[in-house]
Amino acid sequence: MIVSAQKNTTEVGTIIAAHGRHYLAQVGEEKLQCVTRGKKSDVAVGDRVNLKRTSANQAVIESIAERKTLLYRSDQYKSKLLAANVTQLFIVVATEPGFTDDLISRALVAAESAGVDAHIILNKTDIEAALPRTRQRLEVYRKLGYPVHEVSAQAHPDATCDTFMPLLQGQTTILIGQSGMGKSSIINLIVPDADIAVREISAALDTGKHTTTFTRLYVMADDTAIIDSPGFQEFGLYQLSEGMLERAFREFAPYLGKCRFYNCHHLTEPDCAVLAAVKNGDIAAMRHQLYVQLLHESSQKLY
Repeated sequence: MIVSAQKNTTEVGTIIAAHGRHYLAQVGEEKLQCVTRGKKSDVAVGDRVNLKRTSANQAVIESIAERKTLLYRSDQYKSKLLAANVTQLFIVVATEPGFTDDLISRALVAAESAGVDAHIILNKTDIEAALPRTRQRLEVYRKLGYPVHEVSAQAHPDATCDTFMPLLQGQTTILIGQSGMGKSSIINLIVPDADIAVREISAALDTGKHTTTFTRLYVMADDTAIIDSPGFQEFGLYQLSEGMLERAFREFAPYLGKCRFYNCHHLTEPDCAVLAAVKNGDIAAMRHQLYVQLLHESSQKLY
């Protein structure tokens, strides 16, 4: 009779991990294995969901609460949800191995379009030989107003914690970055028992030893959470329309609406205020080239 009552009662939980169409939800002190009805897979880590239990530790997701934010990436054929209800995106880069400016800029555009604050974390600052050049590469983003925080998770763990903790307080933060940047080292520093939590999640989702292939959320306090995502090299933004794109480049803002043509694409048009700013050096050529590339991609989507 008790189980029957549970089945008919809707409970509210937070999705803390996702692997394929299998999810893990935190409901109070419990973790429930969840699936969606049918073949839906539109649930993201960080989602608040309404659940109905089907057994003591399993449930079906009935609905998703309204999201405050949603981050996702997409290619020509499909989209992949990264996380919901995040307030901050931390892009982790390092002095070594090398990182790509393309990934940083795309992540910044995704954050702007989703209304999420973005920070850049420069890890491995103890590798001093590569530090000046790395700082120089990141200067373009600093000038745009994106904070750049320097840490060294392995060489200076206490200082790294001191840098991170005030930034994380009261926020839901997602860490993204290419493989090898040191995200795992940072997570292990600031999340007690992170390795144990990953093993538990991996077992619950039946992912075996492939613990880096899924996104997972760690609750640090009632109002503070951090989300770790798998390392990836590509960040497609095929889902963004032309209007969304031009507004997602914050340095374009002073020039929008000042072109000769009201429907200017900022590509080759005469008397384009954005192109003039690129020529004058007020907009970095690298950033405008990315805008052109993203505009081309958005016209190619097939889904």
